[in-house]
Amino acid sequence: MNAHSKPPSLSTRDIPDLSLTETSALIASGVATPTDVTEAVLDRVAEVDGALNAFITVTADRAREKAAFATRERAAGLDRGVLHGIPFALKDLCETDFAPTSAGLALLKDNETGRNATVTQRLEQAGCITIGKLGMTEGAYSGHNDRMAVPKNPWNAKLWPGSSSSGSGVSVAAGMALGSTGSDTGGSIRFPSGANGITGMKGTWGRVSRHGVFALADSLDHVGPMARTAEDCAAIMTAIAGADANDPTALMAPVPDYLAGCAGPIRGMRIGIDRAAVIESAAPETAAVIEEAIAVYESLGAEIVPVSFPWPEDAVDQWTVLCAIEVALAHEGRFPEQRDGYAPHLTELLDYGLGLSAKEVGAAMQWRLVYNGAVARAMHGLDAVLFPITDAPMAELDNTYAAPLAGKGENLGNMLKFTAPADFTGMPSLTLPGGFDSRGGPIGFQLMGHALTEDKLFKLGAAFQRVTDLHTKRPDLSPFK
Repeated sequence: MNAHSKPPSLSTRDIPDLSLTETSALIASGVATPTDVTEAVLDRVAEVDGALNAFITVTADRAREKAAFATRERAAGLDRGVLHGIPFALKDLCETDFAPTSAGLALLKDNETGRNATVTQRLEQAGCITIGKLGMTEGAYSGHNDRMAVPKNPWNAKLWPGSSSSGSGVSVAAGMALGSTGSDTGGSIRFPSGANGITGMKGTWGRVSRHGVFALADSLDHVGPMARTAEDCAAIMTAIAGADANDPTALMAPVPDYLAGCAGPIRGMRIGIDRAAVIESAAPETAAVIEEAIAVYESLGAEIVPVSFPWPEDAVDQWTVLCAIEVALAHEGRFPEQRDGYAPHLTELLDYGLGLSAKEVGAAMQWRLVYNGAVARAMHGLDAVLFPITDAPMAELDNTYAAPLAGKGENLGNMLKFTAPADFTGMPSLTLPGGFDSRGGPIGFQLMGHALTEDKLFKLGAAFQRVTDLHTKRPDLSPFK
């Protein structure tokens, strides 16, 4: 067998169902080339994306050129690292100089910025092959614009695919990308990661540069990786994290090799669980997933510590005030002047933000300071706390969550209860696939840690995935072909 022949058990049709790190190993060993891998993934896109709508733009010709270049680099002995030759897709709020950036807004569908976001640049420098831009909710808020195609959950087309990084979750779950970028303001990496049965990291606020990334709410926005496994996300995070001269809020802290840090035991690590809030009030299928995750971590030697976490009833209202005023700033000069180009959910939020008083905004800012202190106190001495993504299985599409408004927290209260804490505080949170509901829909859970402890979360995630197989499950794509 020559250095580039494939073993009898490997078909190129199998490549899209591998993890990023598995595929990287095939490339590094010469079993497959970046061109082989890219063609296999583009074939999968052509096969199922007409029904799944994950992509808003597919840059196939450019991807083939980049893959051919990466193949020549590899043949010449140049190794850029784990991501070298890996097909990747970008949420369509990451600017690219080779394709429009719409941020899910119909009025920006032809928006050419002529520059790359820092995350775009860093991924391509690491050798990623960008195959396209991914669909998302309008402006990274809760609802899709009805003039844009809506991504469908590949596990069950009737189920919510998560927002706002809907296309990011769908593309990875269906093997149309081996990794993707997401952004998270109220849960937008964690919802689609959980809904699509994949892994996602919302890092510490400022850990990843937001330069060239369309804003929803700057003080709540986080950019991060979505992929099949904790190790996959760790490899991506290593490439995209770090200081950036173009973003003064990007943290200066050194970036460790997150992938290397995934190895080793987790014995003695302390994981907090608020049993009354997390298990006793959750739907049975969700509670069962959390109980099983706890059992796995106990079997690995982690210490499960009872904790009383702060759950203020007005958290969603306060999140909405902070989000709304910052959204209004992000869309200044475009809204209300181009109101007709917006869909109802984002319009409602923008109107609300423009109508807020200084007193209301100031009160929400003070509330956040107090809340963040209460969270830090509750987590003292812990390596992580374990939460569900939502306390019930994901909604069906005809019950998709409405946009939250202050005073109407019941619309999204249950949805944001477990995700908003990491956005308020800027703490990192890793989502892992934890099980399935009776409809075949994935159920995820999350581990939230202290600022700049992504390495610990990746280690906890990788340990869980070494002894479970949930991250290896794949949806049946035959209904979408």
